Amino acid sequence: MQRTVVTINSNGRQSASFIRVASAVGWQVRAQMRDLCGIVAEELAELPNVTVFVGHLEDGKFLDDLFKGAHCAFINTTHWGDEVAIGRSLADAAKKASIQHYIYSSMPDHSVFDRKWRALPLWAPKFAVERYIRQIGLPATFVYCGIYHNNFTGLDFPLFRMENQPDGSFIWQAPFHPDHSLPWLDSEHDVGPAVFQLFKDGPRKWNGRRIPLAYSILTPREVCNAFSRGLGRPVQYKRGPIIINVPTPIGYREHLSALDETLAEKAAPYFGPDLEKDCPGLAVELWEGYRGMEEYAREVFPVEEAANGLPWTEEEVETPRQEVEVDFQVNC
Repeated sequence: MQRTVVTINSNGRQSASFIRVASAVGWQVRAQMRDLCGIVAEELAELPNVTVFVGHLEDGKFLDDLFKGAHCAFINTTHWGDEVAIGRSLADAAKKASIQHYIYSSMPDHSVFDRKWRALPLWAPKFAVERYIRQIGLPATFVYCGIYHNNFTGLDFPLFRMENQPDGSFIWQAPFHPDHSLPWLDSEHDVGPAVFQLFKDGPRKWNGRRIPLAYSILTPREVCNAFSRGLGRPVQYKRGPIIINVPTPIGYREHLSALDETLAEKAAPYFGPDLEKDCPGLAVELWEGYRGMEEYAREVFPVEEAANGLPWTEEEVETPRQEVEVDFQVNC
């Protein structure tokens, strides 16, 4: 089964994960990027069966060329530009090109489920795009990604900082209750195989479905225990406010504020209440070879820390794998 598939924002974690899988099995990938800057973009451009389309998603003719003659598409919009308008234009272009299966990376608008829950600003536009895709009748499936393992970093970024202590231990401070369950996903390792399986099964099985992509349900306390086992160092969870010490766009600050209120203070379900029952069962059905939190902490986290120049890794990792791009845009 060889197909031509469209991706956008292709050097992001989700799209890049899928492109690596699709390229390896011989699918023809049309990978849209804004430019070819960065290690990930350069890597993807050199993969077999990948054709990079450099252009802007606001350009209607560019979109027509991108989708023309393709069979399917994996679409993950971002908050750069008017996400809803871009999402609608992409869906219109896909329908015009008679795309057979459109997989959209969506997220919930919590305010739809409960008026007491505040919508998260970087998630709600995706839900609006999902609604539009349903309205125009595209054969589509909607994946909802859990919190990325890859969000954890020793850098001084908000919410997922693993702060190295003088004694070699780590502290993760976040506003979640220590025993509040959250869904987790290794985006680089597991998005690609899961999305590829959705394409293999096709819209006959998955049309209209929402798929929560998370392979473990862990409390913050359990996350730290997994990190401690993986790193061989004490890792402690500390419940506390989100600390912002670095320049942070106002949109992301608003998102963090809403997250604090909705997910932490009011303990709303991450995916919304309607998908809790399917997690992690549906994800495991799609891809059984997932990478768990302890494995990530042991095998990947030190490499990413070394790539970011964190000194605690100097004796443990001699050769960084690649430059790491921290992606908070959707999944935190």
